Amino acid sequence: MARHFDDVMLGSIELFCLSAERGSFTAAAAEASLTPAAVSRSIARLEARLGVRLFTRTTRHVALTAAGEAYFAQCRQALNQLVEAERAAGGAQAAPSGTVRLSLPTPYAHHRVLPLLPAFRAKHPGIRLDVHVDNRNVDFAAEGFDLALRARVLPDSGLVARKLEDAGLVVVATPAYLRRHRTPRTPADLAAHDCIRFALPSTGQPIEWQFRADGADLEVPVDGGILCAQDVLAAVTLVRHGGGLLQTYRFIVEDDLARGTLKEVLAPYAGRSRPMSLVYPAQRHMPLRVRVLIDYLVARLSGAGARA
Repeated sequence: MARHFDDVMLGSIELFCLSAERGSFTAAAAEASLTPAAVSRSIARLEARLGVRLFTRTTRHVALTAAGEAYFAQCRQALNQLVEAERAAGGAQAAPSGTVRLSLPTPYAHHRVLPLLPAFRAKHPGIRLDVHVDNRNVDFAAEGFDLALRARVLPDSGLVARKLEDAGLVVVATPAYLRRHRTPRTPADLAAHDCIRFALPSTGQPIEWQFRADGADLEVPVDGGILCAQDVLAAVTLVRHGGGLLQTYRFIVEDDLARGTLKEVLAPYAGRSRPMSLVYPAQRHMPLRVRVLIDYLVARLSGAGARA
């Protein structure tokens, strides 16, 4: 087999991937114990070989071009396969190591996943976790994520989805709010109430509340004086302080319901849920560090809603 890459070019590919993951030649240089100028020359050498521009550059930031994003996705997978092959040959498969970059939505992170991660690290001390908690849909290739958790997965997204649970929805309010206002008996009664709304990050539009009546699904638009964006837990804080009615995940407020600090309303119209899934790019050779984290979370969270 003829050689396609010399040692210098393989090093350039590694530095390219590191720069793409860090979004900075300077950060990549620091991690690789090189100067930023050396990293810049290496990337320029790679661009000259390919005949395409991989990054757009400013004085403070670099960003992948469209060609760079496509190249990064392929190179990152290839380098991961090389690392796994080396570990397999060296008998290191029994001790996975390396960094897993993980994206989690705020409520599921705090109430389900984050409490499990210390035990995972104790079991696999060689694995480092780079955890990002927010409510946006990340770009796996451009941002270098290995794994994400989503409540909604597009069927044509090209991602593999491992379902964890159907997270049930509930409408709640404080006893004090319900004493001041007539308790709603049907979803139509919500028109007379102050409903705390949450804007879907992908569209910026308020999410309609979801109910089930006589076996049929209902989507009900609601109104109120407060619209929350980005952080679902902000809406939960508001409802705990008497801000109105809120539809949220039952797992977030189950302790409040048990203590009586929040009351469920419209229970006859409950039954709707949203699927929670781990998602990741399809690839023939998944790094062992990613696979063991997936298996760990699936084993502990699959069917969590049914156990709650």
